[in-house]
Amino acid sequence: MQTTNRYSDKDLGKFKKIIEEKIIKANVDLDLLKRAYMNNGNNGTEDTSPTFKAFEEGSETMSKEANAQLALRQEKFVRDLKNALMRINNKTYGICRITGKLINKKRLSLVPHATLSIEAKNMQK
Repeated sequence: MQTTNRYSDKDLGKFKKIIEEKIIKANVDLDLLKRAYMNNGNNGTEDTSPTFKAFEEGSETMSKEANAQLALRQEKFVRDLKNALMRINNKTYGICRITGKLINKKRLSLVPHATLSIEAKNMQK
């Protein structure tokens, strides 16, 4: 699948800025999630009522597992965004890996790490 269509350097620059901003935000979110599931269980509840403390301890295991799952998803999101930056540097960004056509700009603005056009995505269903 060879294509000569690609986004202009100007467009690629705009997408690069969007992706870099998303990576910064995603890393902040990832850091918060990691801290949430790695904390030592001391959530500052020493001074609060015993009922609240019992509730905190009871939900701690479940929330740590949920936060760990969210952190894994967030790590994948960051990886996907970094891969999108590599495609920008290679000037292959925004080209559908199935059809070889350009992915719609609006789709890329909403899902900047997309590698499939809507057309290709629908073919997979």
